[in-house]
Amino acid sequence: MLLAMSRDDREQFLADPRVGILSVTDPRNGDRGPLVVPVWYGYEPGGEIVVETGRETIKAQLLRAAGRFSLCVQDERRPYRYVSVEGPVTAVDDPIDPAVRATLAVRYLDPDEAGAYLAATADQLEHDITFRMRPQRWRTADFAAFAAGFAEVGAHRDAGAV
Repeated sequence: MLLAMSRDDREQFLADPRVGILSVTDPRNGDRGPLVVPVWYGYEPGGEIVVETGRETIKAQLLRAAGRFSLCVQDERRPYRYVSVEGPVTAVDDPIDPAVRATLAVRYLDPDEAGAYLAATADQLEHDITFRMRPQRWRTADFAAFAAGFAEVGAHRDAGAV
């Protein structure tokens, strides 16, 4: 059973507004796993992933040092789906472009909330930077076909029980 998404499906899934889980190597101690944190991100099909963070954060330091990161997004509703991408950092915009910041806010908040959020956090324009990543490796799964198989089995079992 094929669970992988088509290129168009995976890119559209990634383009939809979801909270992403960013993962980056953390070599501060030899026995640490990667840093794994939820993030707002931007993506347009065929483009780069855009992530905003504070210039002096551990996340920014690790992203600069590693030069690459992974991002995983999922849909927890049944049937479950996810897209995971990994690739190199292609650019660091320092400071963040106010238009990019506004686009991210509007992506995750309704327009009134986004305006209030941007006004309340305007000082972040001085402290935030943007990392851009070109997706190089993709992992995807869409369990819809798998779940449909269970539904068929259940329907056949129920029909036989009558």
